[in-house]
Amino acid sequence: MTAAQLPPVAPEVTATLVEDLSPRLRKRLDAAVTKLGARPTHRDGDTVTIAVDDETELRLHAPGGVVATADAISCGCLLAPACVHRAAAACAAPTADPSPEPADRSDRSDRPDRSDRPERPDRSDRSDRTVHGLAPTTDPAPTFTPTPTLTPDPAALPEVASPAQRAAAEALWSAGAAVLEAGVDGAGAVTQAVLLRAAHTARLRQLPRAAGAALSVVTLLRAARAGDPSYRTADLVTALAELLGTAHRVGTASGAELAAVKGRARRPYSPDGSLRLYGLFTEPVVTDSGHGGARTWVAGSDGRLCTVGDVAPGGVGRALGVADRAVRLGDSALTHRELGRAGLAVSGATVSPDGRLGAGKGVKAVSAGGAAWTDPPLAALWETPPSEQAARALRSTSRYADPEGGGSDLLFLDVEILGAVRESGGTCLLALCEGGTAVRLTVADDDPGLAHRDNLTLLAAAPGTRLRIIGRMVPALHPRLALLACSHPTGQGTIDLGFDRLRRADLPDPAAPVHLAPPQPESSGAHSPLYLLERRVEQTVPAGRAALGMLGDVTAETRRIRRAGLPTAAGLLAALCASAARRERDLFGRLLPADTDGFATYWLSAARYAAAVAESLCAAAWNPTPDR
Repeated sequence: MTAAQLPPVAPEVTATLVEDLSPRLRKRLDAAVTKLGARPTHRDGDTVTIAVDDETELRLHAPGGVVATADAISCGCLLAPACVHRAAAACAAPTADPSPEPADRSDRSDRPDRSDRPERPDRSDRSDRTVHGLAPTTDPAPTFTPTPTLTPDPAALPEVASPAQRAAAEALWSAGAAVLEAGVDGAGAVTQAVLLRAAHTARLRQLPRAAGAALSVVTLLRAARAGDPSYRTADLVTALAELLGTAHRVGTASGAELAAVKGRARRPYSPDGSLRLYGLFTEPVVTDSGHGGARTWVAGSDGRLCTVGDVAPGGVGRALGVADRAVRLGDSALTHRELGRAGLAVSGATVSPDGRLGAGKGVKAVSAGGAAWTDPPLAALWETPPSEQAARALRSTSRYADPEGGGSDLLFLDVEILGAVRESGGTCLLALCEGGTAVRLTVADDDPGLAHRDNLTLLAAAPGTRLRIIGRMVPALHPRLALLACSHPTGQGTIDLGFDRLRRADLPDPAAPVHLAPPQPESSGAHSPLYLLERRVEQTVPAGRAALGMLGDVTAETRRIRRAGLPTAAGLLAALCASAARRERDLFGRLLPADTDGFATYWLSAARYAAAVAESLCAAAWNPTPDR
C-alpha cells in the first residue's frame, strides 16, 4: 500500500484520532503506520478497504474524495474504535487540502484591536464639578481646563491580529519548534498530529498562509520518513522557515503587512474585461506526485503574462497527450501547442493573481492571429536588460516571497551559444547574453519521455548560433536558467523544447561535434563561504537540535566567514551552534528542558539571512562587470 492508494484525510480528523489514543498506543503509532503500509488495499466506490490481517479490515469512507470525519474511518478489530489502526490509517494517508470555511464567530480578526487606544476618563470621578443646588463656601481658585484628548477613530487604526489569531500563531510556532528539536527522525505521527491540529485551528482563525505552511511541513516530513526519492532537505528547510516566520509575524504585523501574513485560502479570479492575447510557447508539466499536463504562456498587448493550463493525474504520458488537445477556454478550438504560436481574443476574462486565466461559463474566447517574437507586442519582452529581468524573477522565485505578490520567473534573452559545460550533475549549455554575461542553460525536466535533454545536446553542437530564448530563473551563485523555448536555429518559427524535437539538419553545421566551451570567469559570489552557514541550517532538520550541538567547535568556520566580509553570518553561525549545545542544570545537577523557542529563533534568523544573502549574490551575478 502507498499513500497515493488512500483517500486524503482532513487535518483535523488525523489530529483527533491521534489525540484520542492512550499514551501506550501513541508509542506504538509509528510502528503501526509502517506495518499498515505493507498491507493490501481495495477500492470500492468511495470506500477504500485495508486488510489489517487475515480476519480484520479497516475502511476509509471518502464521499467526495476526502475523509472528512473521524467516524468515516472504521476498524473491525476487537479494540475498535479505541484501536491504533484508525489513527495509523489517517497518518498513512495524504493530508487533504482544506477548503475555505466560514469565519469562526469567536474570532474578531475583522475588528481592530483597541488595546492601544487611550483610556477614557473615569466618569465616576466628579470632584471637579459643583454639586447641583449647592454653592461653594469660598471663591474657587482659578482652574485650568485641559484640551480633551481626541480618541482616534477605530476605522483609522491599522488592523492587528486578534487574541485568537495570536494564540493560533503561538501554537504553530511551538509545533514548528518541536519539529526542529526532534528532527525528521524524531518527528513521528504524534508530532505531526500536533502540527495538523495547529494548522486546523489557524485555518479557523483565518490564517490560511500559516496553516498551509504547517501542512507543507507535515507532507515533507512524511516524504522524508518514507524515503521518497523526490524529497529534498532544502524544501523542508524552506517550509519550516516559512511556518516559523509567518507564525512570528502574526503577532507583530498590522495593516497591509498583516493581510499579506494572513494570506488567502484560495486565490480568487478577478474580472479583467476583454483581452487580446498572443501565444509565446507551451511547456510540459510533470510533478513528483504523478500529475501531468501542459501549460501555455501568452502575453497581452501590454506585455502582461498569463497562462492556460491543463494538469491532472497521469504523468509524462498525459503531458504529451494534452499538448495536442484543445485548450479549456471559451469556444476556442486551438490546441495548447497551436495556441503557443497563435492568439486569442477573450471577453469576460477572469485572471488569478498569478496570471492563470479562468475558464468560467461567462468567459468567451475565439482564435485570433498570433505574433512573431520579433514583432510587437512580443518583441518588447526581450528589450528589458537581463539584470532587470533577473531582479524581477528573483522577487517571484524567492523562497519566502509573498504568495499574493504575483510576477513571473521567466527571462527573455538574446544569446550566442558557446558550447557545453560539464558539471557535477551532468552537462549544461553555456551561452553569452547582452552585456557579456555568461549564462548556463539547463534542462527544465530530465525525463527521457520529454525532448529537453536531446534538444540541449544538439544545441551544444552549434557554437556561434544566435538564438532568442525563454528560460525559467534558477537561483544560483551564477546566472542560470532552465531552457524552455527558443527561436529555430534557421530563424523560421520557434521551438517548444519540451515537446518539439530538433534534428541535426536544423543546425547550421549538422556535422559539428559537441563543442566544449572554454572556462568562463566566475562571479565574485561563486566561492562565497555562505554555504558553511547553510550547511548547519540544513543539518538541523534531519537529526534535530541535539545533533547540531554535538558537531563541536565552529571557530574556524566563523573566522573564514568573517574574512569573506560576512560578519553577520559568522555571528549567526556561532549563536546557532551555541544555542544547540546549551543545556542548563538545576540545583541538583539535573538537566533542564532545552530552550526550544530560543533555538528556533536562532535557526529561523540563520535560515532567512542565508536565503537573503544567496538571493543578493544571485542578483549580483546577473549584473555585468568590466572584469567579466
